[in-house]
Amino acid sequence: MTFTGEEIAYLRSQPLARFATLSEDGEQPDVVPLAFEFDGTHFWVGGAGASVLATRKFRNIQAGQRKVALLVDDLVSLDPFIARGVRIYGEAADPIERTGIVGPGIYSRVTPKVSWSWNMAGEPAGEAWYPSRRAVHGDT
Repeated sequence: MTFTGEEIAYLRSQPLARFATLSEDGEQPDVVPLAFEFDGTHFWVGGAGASVLATRKFRNIQAGQRKVALLVDDLVSLDPFIARGVRIYGEAADPIERTGIVGPGIYSRVTPKVSWSWNMAGEPAGEAWYPSRRAVHGDT
């Protein structure tokens, strides 16, 4: 299963995600907001300059903590309450040099394994919370 056209359009419309990794010892989760790129198959996270390799997210990935999570969401309105988003569990690859969303730099490719999306249509919340769509990607 893959992302729907509606999910892809949403992912490409959003400039920021929250990105979570596990510490080198696997004991402490770490989450940061960041710019991301979605190429239709993979997500790319990173930044300009070699100093990005010293960030906690890349230290965690290079230490072998490959399981990561991305959350792309937004709050369309408070009155009425309208929220939507896509949560992705995936696997990060070692960082490589490439030109990405913030220009030339160091980026890690994230392969989605499982995702959940909700309210891609941007409807107001009702008496029950938004139902989610779960998708398994690739060989998971």
